[in-house]
Amino acid sequence: MKPREFPNLVVFDHPLIQHKLSHMRDRTTGFRPFRALLYQIAGLMVFEATRSFPTRAVEVDTPIERTLSKRLEGTITVVPVLRSGLGMTEGILEMMPEARVGHLGLARDEETLEPVVYLRKLPKDLSQGPVILVDPMLATGGSAVEAIRILKNAGATDIRMMSLVAAPEGVARLLQEHPEVPIYTAALDRQLNDRGFICPGLGDAGDRMYGTVT
Repeated sequence: MKPREFPNLVVFDHPLIQHKLSHMRDRTTGFRPFRALLYQIAGLMVFEATRSFPTRAVEVDTPIERTLSKRLEGTITVVPVLRSGLGMTEGILEMMPEARVGHLGLARDEETLEPVVYLRKLPKDLSQGPVILVDPMLATGGSAVEAIRILKNAGATDIRMMSLVAAPEGVARLLQEHPEVPIYTAALDRQLNDRGFICPGLGDAGDRMYGTVT
């Protein structure tokens, strides 16, 4: 589903994804099931997010005869925004074990709400294939905008973003600053609160995933 006001956004309304998301939103869901649900949803989402990946024709010998088949073309790279992006990455890799993984560490300054980069570890040839940027929460859009800027400067030319929950403010910011980057999410929530958290959201994904909620 594509909301009319956000041509860069695809919202997954599949019943199974929405069922699992409802359990993730529940404040009583512990870190172990939360982590498992994040993994499962990412695995389901990646099917649609990779629909337009380029392929090449190959000949394959089946047990019966030789036939023409398709395989993914280029080198796929998954780049999670640490730390919560790691949970989604594992679900993606379950479906695409051939993908490489880069890492971006971006922490949000709680006063300015802007990202601070503390880690950058990326392959050198990002231009060789699609790059999937992974961050469960697309809130203000600050971290996503900075992450995409870093990926572009590193050579990436085909970038897609996967998030679990998105706020209109973050989607709008990406549409303004990186309009060619599609966003795939399981939910477009109502708004941000005065602290920059998504409402209704599901809390801090990293804290809930690793059991560090205070």
